[in-house]
Amino acid sequence: MDPTPDFIQSALIAASNAPGYPLTIGSPELREAIRSWAINVLGVQGDFDVLPSIGSKEVVANLASQMESSSVLYPEIAYPTYLVGALLAGAQHEAVGPDPTIWPSAELVWVNSPSNPTGRIAPESELRAVIDYSRKTGAIVASDECYLHFPGSFTENAEIEASESSQPQSILRVAAGDNRNLLTLHSLSKRSNLAGYRGGVIIGDPALIAKIREVRKHAGLIVPAPVQAAMIAALGDEKHVRIQAERYINRRAAMTAALQNLGFVIDHSEAGLYIWCSRGEADLDSVQFLAELGIIVTPGRFYGDRGKKHVRVALTATDPQIASAVNRMMS
Repeated sequence: MDPTPDFIQSALIAASNAPGYPLTIGSPELREAIRSWAINVLGVQGDFDVLPSIGSKEVVANLASQMESSSVLYPEIAYPTYLVGALLAGAQHEAVGPDPTIWPSAELVWVNSPSNPTGRIAPESELRAVIDYSRKTGAIVASDECYLHFPGSFTENAEIEASESSQPQSILRVAAGDNRNLLTLHSLSKRSNLAGYRGGVIIGDPALIAKIREVRKHAGLIVPAPVQAAMIAALGDEKHVRIQAERYINRRAAMTAALQNLGFVIDHSEAGLYIWCSRGEADLDSVQFLAELGIIVTPGRFYGDRGKKHVRVALTATDPQIASAVNRMMS
């Protein structure tokens, strides 16, 4: 992975003398940094609350339990931890397609845009349909937006002025101030190259945040004070995020051409950190084929039965590593 920006490292080091217990809700400075970022970058309006998390994976794994959800829906091609979280909660669970008008009733629904693993962007019309589903059924919607800041290309003010088809956007922006039963998850792991720091953010309905906060307080799920300081620095700067996003845009273009040269068809992959592709063969055959070129990819079956003819190619290797891989694939 790419290095953590120096100014974020400096903020962590400066806060390293931290003998006291940090606040579960986050320091006042961190809470203000998250709120400002939510409004100015995500476009959140209306009444909302915020909460820091220990990365986002632990939230995905624990949310169904913390919400005491008895039934969970998640995407049919998806990050495996949505299912794991439902299993840990002892909840009924079902994988569903992107059309909320045909979803069964459930207490908790996961959506993910841009998608891991497919890189698919949910259009605004789909996000509106998800909100309508929540209004009709009372379901909590948890929108995993960890890759929101990595579009396939940049337009003017792309962070806020998301278009219907090309720019990912937060479901809270689409909600336009009515944040009832809506939660979003964000991670600094990729946005700011802080995977080793374990810093994440939950934003949304104040009533839901209050319930999550109470559980987290007693469970000891607290972000360390030095990491909170690093998060403040990271959330206060968008320049480093755009630099990282441009790296992924360039890597995607290079790897797409190389994969197509080998006969792969690219599906979705409009945004995020991954390319979702297939040669029409079993995923494990594609894994073996690319491994013989020194390229390690993830079999699509890890993300559900519908992925058994696809592989996920990550763009998180360094630029020299990507260039070396492309050269081998184009030879």
